[in-house]
Amino acid sequence: QVRLVESGGRLVQTGDSLRLSCTVSGRSFSSTAWFRQAPGKEREFVAAFFRSRTNTYYADSVKGRFTISKDNANNMVYLQMNSLLPEDTAVYYCAASSTLILSTLRTAASYGYWGQGTQVTVSS
Repeated sequence: QVRLVESGGRLVQTGDSLRLSCTVSGRSFSSTAWFRQAPGKEREFVAAFFRSRTNTYYADSVKGRFTISKDNANNMVYLQMNSLLPEDTAVYYCAASSTLILSTLRTAASYGYWGQGTQVTVSS
């Protein structure tokens, strides 16, 4: 059974750092990503690996502040978030796919596997 389980979300202050973790079990995937969803808003792309450990992509809003990384040996995907802002407040989701194409990397519907999400709240 495939499972993606996120952890690490909590309440932090503006400017703080936080690292989210995603444990992937059941199978391996060529592409993994982080999305987030704030109240009343659509789920939005944050960062992703595309088919390799070195092909990384970021949303403009987090570029330079967030870093996606992974530990293949332990089937973990991480999101290091620095210089957090109140607008980063959202539920963060880990997503995975083995059939992703580059043109749909930022589209939530392109990912077939999702975790349950972890809440990140950044206070001002």
